[in-house]
Amino acid sequence: MGDLFMLRVAVGICYATFSASAWSVNNFLITGPKAYLTYTTSVALGAQSGIEECKFQFAWERWNCPENALQLSTHNRLRSATRETSFIHAISSAGVVYTITKNCSMGDFENCGCDESKNGKTGGHGWIWGGCSDNVEFGERISKLFVDSLEKGKDARALMNLHNNRAGRLAVRATMKRTCKCHGISGSCSIQTCWLQLANFREMGNYLKAKYDRALKIEMDKRRLRAGNSAEGHWAPTEAFLPSAEAELIFLEESPDYCTHNSSLGIYGTEGRECLQNSHNTSRWEQCSCGRLCTECGLQVEEKRTEAISSCNCKFQWCCTVKCDQCRHVVSKYYCTRSPGSAWSQGKGSTR
Repeated sequence: MGDLFMLRVAVGICYATFSASAWSVNNFLITGPKAYLTYTTSVALGAQSGIEECKFQFAWERWNCPENALQLSTHNRLRSATRETSFIHAISSAGVVYTITKNCSMGDFENCGCDESKNGKTGGHGWIWGGCSDNVEFGERISKLFVDSLEKGKDARALMNLHNNRAGRLAVRATMKRTCKCHGISGSCSIQTCWLQLANFREMGNYLKAKYDRALKIEMDKRRLRAGNSAEGHWAPTEAFLPSAEAELIFLEESPDYCTHNSSLGIYGTEGRECLQNSHNTSRWEQCSCGRLCTECGLQVEEKRTEAISSCNCKFQWCCTVKCDQCRHVVSKYYCTRSPGSAWSQGKGSTR
């Protein structure tokens, strides 16, 4: 799983430990009900899948889901309240729901199985509910228990995080797909039995990325926001945010300039980042990455060529081997670099 994630098993109890820059379920292990320790491994794996999806979705963005942005709790008062923070919370929460629900349907937990609550009921014209629907309600419950328990604050930032945690859970439910099986004489499919299945997690990532792109900025009382976690008020989410926006991502602060290195904010800048140019089988957004990461940030695009060796001209020989030649070819990669003698271009690019 890389340096970001390490899982170890000791005395039959699983402990999930992330690096200091990432969130940890250890907070829950110290205070949470021991009955839920059985879910810890799945929670950790689910959170990790969310982190990996975040990195995929933002691979060609100025902000690319760096490890120092992956701590979910606001207890240290260092967390921002930007739309990027909203995505981290949503995708991590969704990852936990997804993994717990999958494990549940596979019978990995003694107290959980398929969701058969609708079985036998008419779902629509020509079909009824049946089969083994994924038990997303159970996944939501466990995700809420673990992920929301990491939020110790009582201020606007904390409420924002809890809202986006919920939006992530709702995204899993919103992307579920109906799968059906035909019944009838000679395959006539006169009636179908249908159940709900989780979508591929990449679809959930795409869904939440679209939510990120149209996230809602909420205007809060600036004095309360500056007060940080020292705020004494016990707010209810419905007091702060519109109930109609429960499935939307929300943020409180505009994003900083991600073009330029800023050590105090933990921003690396885009200098040295790879971008895509003249690439095949890439989206239009990816093809524009050099402009977004380099040119618009006051940097130039530098091409670096390397020689690669790969198998080619492979032939099957009787019997039973495949023999290939080793071919050499030049691979071009593109990077954002600063022009010789140029100064740091402050505020050159937009935040995103």
